[in-house]
Amino acid sequence: MYDFLCNSNLKKAGIFAGGVIFGTAGIKVLASSDAKKFYTNCIAAVLRAKDCINKTATTVQENAEDMLYEAKKINEERYEKEQNSFEYDSTEDAVE
Repeated sequence: MYDFLCNSNLKKAGIFAGGVIFGTAGIKVLASSDAKKFYTNCIAAVLRAKDCINKTATTVQENAEDMLYEAKKINEERYEKEQNSFEYDSTEDAVE
């Protein structure tokens, strides 16, 4: 039983030491100038994507405004046509 506990403790200590070494190496890699260049390029790509999305959203909004204007114009013309038709029917009834 004592051997099992010793081996288990050594195993845990080894895993901990490996984690510390791996973590330290990871921090060195993440802080390197190559990594910083990579991060900068990623951020630049995100900013380009944001600009593209904003342009697309602006175009969609402008198109929607144009369609809304046209729809209102169609409804106004239709309303005027209905009003003229109603007035014509009323004058026909009055003549008879």
